[in-house]
Amino acid sequence: MREWLAQQPDTQQVAQFVPGPGLQKLALQFDIARLRTALDEVLRLTDFRGEQRTQGFGAISLTRRPGATTQTANDLSGRYWLRPDERYMEEPREDLVDESAFSEFIPAYAGTYFATVHEELTQRFPVGRMRVLEKGLYNCNSWHRDPEPRIHIPIVSNPGSLFVVNNHCTHLPADGSVYFTDTRGYHMAMNGGLTKRISIVAALPLHSQD
Repeated sequence: MREWLAQQPDTQQVAQFVPGPGLQKLALQFDIARLRTALDEVLRLTDFRGEQRTQGFGAISLTRRPGATTQTANDLSGRYWLRPDERYMEEPREDLVDESAFSEFIPAYAGTYFATVHEELTQRFPVGRMRVLEKGLYNCNSWHRDPEPRIHIPIVSNPGSLFVVNNHCTHLPADGSVYFTDTRGYHMAMNGGLTKRISIVAALPLHSQD
C-alpha cells in the first residue's frame, strides 16, 4: 500500500490517444473544420434517429443499398452479441446486416465533405455502412461485440469521451484523425463529458458470423 500511495497517477496521458490491441491510429487525416461544417449541413437536412435516441444514442446513415428509398431500423444498428446477465452466457441481438450491400453514398449528402471522406475510405478499404453516430453526455452503450471491425473518425469529442476494446481504454481526439477499432472484440463507447460525442463510423465488411 505504501508503494502504491507513493506513486502519482498520470493525469496527462488520459487526454491523448494511446494505441493498444484493437485500437490503432491510421496514417490518414481529414480536415476537422470541414468535417464539422459537413455535420452542420447534414443536420439541416435530417436529424439523428433510432429507437435508442431517448437513451442518448442516435444515428444518421451516410450510405445505403443502391437505389433504396426507405430505411429500416435494422439499417441503423444490426447484429451484435453481449452477455446480458449473471449467467455470463453470450447471446445474439438483432438481425445480421449485409454490410457490403451499403455501397451507395446517399445522394442528398453528395455535396458535403462527408462524400469526400467516403470516397477516400473506399479507395483504401472495403466499406459497408457508414453512419454518423451520436452519444449524449454522461452516457455509454452496452458491452458487446460486432461481426466486423470499424473505422472511427471523431467529429465532436471531449476529454471524458472514451473508447474501450477488450479492456484497453483510450480517448479518441476529434482532430481529423482516423482510427481502426477492432469491434469484433468486446467494446463500448463512453461519454463522461459535458458535450455530445459525434463520430463517423464505417464498417469494414468481413465474413458474417451467425
